[in-house]
Amino acid sequence: MEIKDTREAWLHRAIDVFRPRFDEIGMPLPERVHVSVGFSYGARAESAKVLGSCWAKRASKDGVNHIFISPESGDTVEVLETLLHELIHAADDCESGHKAAFAEAATRLGFEGPMTATPAGMGLTVELMTMAETLGEYPHGALEVPARVPSTTPVPTGAAGGSSTGGKLHSGPAKQGTRMIKVVCNTPDCPCEGYTVRTTSKWLEVGAPKCPMGHDMERA
Repeated sequence: MEIKDTREAWLHRAIDVFRPRFDEIGMPLPERVHVSVGFSYGARAESAKVLGSCWAKRASKDGVNHIFISPESGDTVEVLETLLHELIHAADDCESGHKAAFAEAATRLGFEGPMTATPAGMGLTVELMTMAETLGEYPHGALEVPARVPSTTPVPTGAAGGSSTGGKLHSGPAKQGTRMIKVVCNTPDCPCEGYTVRTTSKWLEVGAPKCPMGHDMERA
């Protein structure tokens, strides 16, 4: 039986290739780094696409940095670019954010600004393309996230648990389709002042709800 390369094994081999570069700039990588494929925590919006994240050693019970690469990324060079960005955070143990030591290391490694995105400069891009040829294609099939893809998008025939007729893309709860709007009683001296309920824009068009004292409520 043929043993295929795993994503994590591929990412760890990429880290080993990157290590000498960090030694050259005087910012060596930790001896151990956990790297996995997974969604990042703390995105500003549900629909935000975060390519990667790094966690400080103090957040881990074994004192090792954790790096996560988004499962939405499938392009080999993009993954290497994201991994290199997150490795700078690991070398700095997330102390500098995207400033100071991080910004200096990123610039010396070939990234350009802004530092929150760190697009690779021409020289680094060529280096990553060469590295991709050496490592081989990233062994991963990119996910399409429901927040950016209609929930009825057909699942390719042959996909695990799927068919070409469409349906849910994941086993989690369905995305809320209707935004509930907060309305509040703002009538001065009303015993219910501050009383709050939630409703939809459809029913607000029909008429505003009333508080228990009979006063019209307003959008918060």
